[in-house]
Parts: sequence; C-alpha cells; structure tokens
Amino acid sequence: MPTRPREQQPHTRRDIAESYGSDAERYDRTRPRYPDALVERIAAGSPGRDVLDVGTGTGIAGLAFRAHGCRVLGVEPDARMAAFARSKGLDVEVATFEDWDPAGRAFDAVVAGTVWHWVDPVAGADRALRPGGRLALFWNAFQPANDVAEAFTEAYARAVPDMPMDWRRMTGPDAYAGVCATAADGIRKSAAFGEPEEWRFEWDRVYTREEWLDQVPTFGGHGQLPAEKLDALLGGLGDAVDAMGGSFSMHYTAVVVTAVRSS
Repeated sequence: MPTRPREQQPHTRRDIAESYGSDAERYDRTRPRYPDALVERIAAGSPGRDVLDVGTGTGIAGLAFRAHGCRVLGVEPDARMAAFARSKGLDVEVATFEDWDPAGRAFDAVVAGTVWHWVDPVAGADRALRPGGRLALFWNAFQPANDVAEAFTEAYARAVPDMPMDWRRMTGPDAYAGVCATAADGIRKSAAFGEPEEWRFEWDRVYTREEWLDQVPTFGGHGQLPAEKLDALLGGLGDAVDAMGGSFSMHYTAVVVTAVRSS
C-alpha cells in the first residue's frame, strides 16, 4: 500500500484535529460510547490500574475506564475539550501527546479512543508506558444497513457534492483497515513492543431522527462546513430518516489495535 505524503497524513491536520471543541457539549452528548467488554478486556490485560487517556476529549473513554476502577489522567490538545472533561471530574493536562511532558510518570495502560489517527503513529507509540504495560488504540467503525447507506450517500451527494461521503463504503472494521494498519506499523517501528493484536467488539444502537442529526456536526470536517451547506445536509439526512420511519439501527464494531511494551 503506498504511503501518504506527510502533509496528507491525518495527524498533520491540526485544523481538523482541534476543531471538535467548538461544541464540546454536543460532542459529549452525541458521540457513541465504547462497549463495556472492550474496557474490561483492556483493563484486565494491563499490569495495573494507572491509565493515560490520549486525546481524552470530553472524557468519554476516560470516564469508562474510571468506572471500571482505573486511575485516569487525560492528555488533550484542545483547552475547551479539556475544560469539559475536568467539569466531569477527570484530571486533564493540555498538550498534544507528542509534545506532552510525562515528567517521569509511567502508566500501566495508554489508551486512545477514536483519536490515534491524529497522533504521529511512531512518535506517539512509546511514551509514558511502563514495561509490561498495554497500548490500546480503538475506534467505533460504522456499518449501516444497505438502505441506510444508500440514502445517506445520496443526501451527501445532493447537499455537499464537494465533500463526498460514501456511506456504502462504511463496511465496519474493514473500512478501518488502513487506520489500523498505520497504527500497527507505528507500533512495530517503535521497536518497543511485542507484535500488535487486533480485537473486535460488535454492538448496535437505534437512532431517532433527532439523535442522528444532533451527532452529524461532530463528524470530522463537518464543523467547518458553511452554515447553509450544513443545514442542507441535515435537511437531506432528516428526510432520509423520515423515509425509514423516523429511526434506524446502526451496527458498530469497536476495533482495537493493541500491544504490550517489552520488558
């Protein structure tokens, strides 16, 4: 697979990576959570309960680990997101992960929920993790039913033809193969870990029209659309969900790339 030029790699797009905090409350309200089984397996596969949550955002992943008895510190580049997470009781330090100073601290697990594509995959891999500790990088992969995918793809083509989004290609974890491969390759290049593994956890959620439209502006790049284009897109997607009876089921696969740091 050809390697993207550095300027095209997601972690170089700080304008998008740090745009989500423009509406932190919406992001926290609408973004999908992670299955309990995922959190439990990562925690059980780590040597202790000290967890560093990279790109903690509003604290969605960090709070899930804390609910499972972990002590969590977050690192977050967007001060607005960090402030929101702190309001929910998480300790958060503001920095990009590559520039963050661990100040001699080491953790039993370093986790990253739906953010590692914004991190340099090699420079970020071997940071603040004690020997025997677990690096766990995870994403929720969409897999809409065929009729949902067709309707959403048509809505994007009509409203934002200059921002094509083909939901027919959202095929669950297969759609994240490139992201996962990049993460695993970065782990290997760091030369500090055993061979990466991939874990998968499947789950489903039913969305109402209002719930789905509330989440759409939090997708990458959507917050940068002109207001009239975003309104047109939301209108088209709303019509599509109405045609489905006002709600639909989305299938997710939470995919994890994980490795243990060598002694």
